[in-house]
Amino acid sequence: MKFELYTDAALACDMPNYRLKRGDVIKLVEHHVARDGSEGYSAEVFNAIGDTIAVITVPESAIEPLREDEVLCAREMVA
Repeated sequence: MKFELYTDAALACDMPNYRLKRGDVIKLVEHHVARDGSEGYSAEVFNAIGDTIAVITVPESAIEPLREDEVLCAREMVA
């Protein structure tokens, strides 16, 4: 699935190296195509008050679109 840049998406899996969990919201900022043809994105991660806390690179398989039947929530990031 091709995602539009500068839109929000959700992580489809945990990313413990960044302390991120499945369902966390990310903003897609750049599209990448690897040498093997696989696609991915650079994404910015914000905290609840809008500060950037990470810029990550994820394969397309690790993100999913937000749905209208979902609700956003806040959680504490633990080390």
